[in-house]
Amino acid sequence: MTIKKVLTIAGSDSSGGAGLQADLKTFQEYGTFGCTAITNIVTMDPKNNWNHRVYPVDETTVREQLETIFSGSPLHAMKTGMLGSTSMIKLVSEMIDQYEMKNVVIDPVMVCKGEDEPLHPENGVAIRDYLLPKATIITPNLFEAAQLSGMSTIRTVADMKEAAKKLINIGPEYVVIKGGKSLDGNKAIDLLYDGSAFTFYEVEKINTNYNHGAGCTFAAAITAGLAKGFSVKESVAKAKTFTTEGIKAGFAFNTFIGPVWHGAYNRAGLSE
Repeated sequence: MTIKKVLTIAGSDSSGGAGLQADLKTFQEYGTFGCTAITNIVTMDPKNNWNHRVYPVDETTVREQLETIFSGSPLHAMKTGMLGSTSMIKLVSEMIDQYEMKNVVIDPVMVCKGEDEPLHPENGVAIRDYLLPKATIITPNLFEAAQLSGMSTIRTVADMKEAAKKLINIGPEYVVIKGGKSLDGNKAIDLLYDGSAFTFYEVEKINTNYNHGAGCTFAAAITAGLAKGFSVKESVAKAKTFTTEGIKAGFAFNTFIGPVWHGAYNRAGLSE
């Protein structure tokens, strides 16, 4: 048996629920081997309303991490998460080209959980220009999709379709926009677009606040699925189920957040 190798280039979430910790847990549950390049260390301040603090890792260190990873046997897929700066984004773009990476999942992380402003607005522009054209699939939420597509807001399925059309024209092969529980109605809806047809993935909304890391988990599951040879549509469908099960089994970490549980899918006997 060949164990598939996957890479995440992302921030470290000290609470363990999101970022590269969520990615690694997901990779493990999928039976793949995860490698990490840490771009930022993220903490929460319990003395100040759990405000996030982001400590960037210097670019030289990130480059050396990537050179270590790419010096081994070929990777079968990779994803990005929180990237610290435009120069970091350009570095990732350079590495994708240099090592001719396939199965590239770009999760355009722009805010931390509980925040509502982009960490660095210029990073969104750099992600759009340097990473989206190299992506097999991008996985923005509604806020990120609006930022990248130039739309003011995305509130409906019709808005999601319009944003997906704008995003596919930038260059990714596929776009999946995560509507989640932000849309009206009782369905959590994600939309996949390949440039010609829309595919919808719907489940009943889950009434919980324990969904920290859901977006990272979803993108990581798609990455692992692609590494294992699933099609994009199959990877997204399985990632939707994997993440939904994780949200159902979420739990309180502190008084501010509760993470999804990455072991829920396999423990529920849903794995192949």
